[in-house]
Parts: sequence; C-alpha cells; structure tokens
Amino acid sequence: MTKHTISPQTGILGDVFACDCGAVLADRMTAELHSSENNQCTVCLGSAEEQVVPGLMRGCTACAATGRRKEQITWQLAHAEATQVITLSVVRGIVGELDGPFHLSEIADLVRDGLGLPAGRLPVGPRVRDLLLDMQAAGEITMLSAPDELLDGADVVLYRDPQWQRARTLGL
Repeated sequence: MTKHTISPQTGILGDVFACDCGAVLADRMTAELHSSENNQCTVCLGSAEEQVVPGLMRGCTACAATGRRKEQITWQLAHAEATQVITLSVVRGIVGELDGPFHLSEIADLVRDGLGLPAGRLPVGPRVRDLLLDMQAAGEITMLSAPDELLDGADVVLYRDPQWQRARTLGL
C-alpha cells in the first residue's frame, strides 16, 4: 500500500508540496486534490496534525487526527447537523435559567440532555462554545476565566473549560 502523506516543501520554485508516493504538487489546491483522490484529509493532507501557530502542532480537528478523508467528511456532516439542531435560542434559553457562573462543559451537558443527544453523536461542545462566544460578543454574557495556557504570548490563548456569567443588564 502506497502512503500518501503530503508535506510542504520550500525550494527554488517557491512553496510546493511533496507526497510520500513521490508526487510533487505545485500548490495547496493540487495537494488537497491529491489528498482527496487518495482518501486523505484535505485539511492536514494526511499527516493527522495541524499547525495552530508556528511551532505548535496538534491533532487535526477536521479528521479527528486520523489523516483520513472518511473521518473528515463524517465530522463535517456532524458539525453541519449540530449547527441545525443546536441553535442560539436553545443555548440562550439554558443560560437564561442559570443564576450564577457556568462552565462550557455544564452548558454542553445541559444541551445534550435537553435535546436527548447521545454522547459522541454530534460535536455539542464546539457548537455550544461558538454560540457562547457569540453571546459574549453581543454582551449577553461575560467571560470570567483566565486563559489556561498562552500558546503564542497573549495573542493566542487556550481555554480548556471557560467560565461565563450572564450580564446583569439583561432580563433573560
């Protein structure tokens, strides 16, 4: 079985990509096409890792760190379904029932239980996180947590299970 993990290469022709199978690919689009044709993830190009910031690698979130196309498509479909099922009004309703501070994990669990979703069925946590960040941007809630980790100075930070509280000016 031929391996098809693609990696960026810098040479006299500029940035190109090289595959373990020996193919030299002229640009990112060609590399993604080659990955797709060989059932590899088109985000990490089959490497199972993505670069968060220069010098920091983590497991690819598009394919669940498998490097495979099937898992990437499954994740994309689950994410699209979560977007349809887990709406801002659902999260806003749950947050409106709480009096004190709450963690992302608590809201995700309440959403999962409230919608009757089995664990692992949909990416509930990432969808709830996105909606809580939307609520924060709208001034409905305020983040209370400090970052758990600084990845690139103060520019890129990591929150593992952030905590928010409803803004007192709203009558949710």
